[in-house]
Amino acid sequence: MAWRRAERSRLIAARLAMPARARRECARLIGAALDRLLPEPAGLVVAVYWPIRGEPDLRAWIDSIRSRGARCALPVVAARGAPLVFREWSADARLVPGVWNIPEPADGEALAPQVVIAPLVGHDRRGYRLGYGGGYYDRTLAACAARPFAIGVGYRAAGLAGFEPQPHDIPMDAIVHEGGASLHGHEDPTRLPTFVVGPEKP
Repeated sequence: MAWRRAERSRLIAARLAMPARARRECARLIGAALDRLLPEPAGLVVAVYWPIRGEPDLRAWIDSIRSRGARCALPVVAARGAPLVFREWSADARLVPGVWNIPEPADGEALAPQVVIAPLVGHDRRGYRLGYGGGYYDRTLAACAARPFAIGVGYRAAGLAGFEPQPHDIPMDAIVHEGGASLHGHEDPTRLPTFVVGPEKP
């Protein structure tokens, strides 16, 4: 736990120290990699996130997939320690401060996403995600009746040599950063969901 706390602090400080221009370019490249994973977003329900603390800002990409027919949702903390609820986030939705003052849709419809894009602080080569320590995404994925395709999004510099996952940790199906995307647990491309196309190697 002490190692995780120290790594979170280090990685968050490093991304906050990135020049804004560099973060914008990373976000553009991440959006391009996501487009290779999700080339036909029409009809998909995609859970996204509101960027905080130097996370990749994907709002331009979110606008793009909305324009191509996707429905997007933001996570809502309905109760501490409970799974997240995903509420539809349209371009004109009214947002209100939620837990930790992260904007949430005030009255969007609750949706069951087919794709969940989860911000990460760190990641390893097996697809395990180091988050903020609350376990919300792990609880949410474990509670879903139909498991969504989970994509962890962060920076290449957030890669870790490896860490011991906790019993409740759920690996991501893919990790995406500015260098490209890697798939985890889907070595046979015929087993991929029909909306996912295997990316080029970063």
